[in-house]
Amino acid sequence: MSEYSNKVIIRGLTLEGNRFRPSDWAQRLTNAVASVGAKNRIIYHPNVTLAVIDGVSAVLVDHSMALSDPRLYEFLMKFAASNELQVDNLPA
Repeated sequence: MSEYSNKVIIRGLTLEGNRFRPSDWAQRLTNAVASVGAKNRIIYHPNVTLAVIDGVSAVLVDHSMALSDPRLYEFLMKFAASNELQVDNLPA
């Protein structure tokens, strides 16, 4: 997991260990924080990325986002908390 040491990992598993639904939640979440550029192309936030870790969908959030874009960071953390998702590597 050292490759993710500078990232908060929001896993597609609930605190009880069940898979989070809908199955495309991670794509929807990254789209929610993206913007639309020229010719209606989606521009993904540079600090929010999709991943699959151990076969489970995840959203990776760079730790620097807590300072550079605190409102968006808070939105992502509240999403995880309100859906009782597993979160790893929270900054101390």
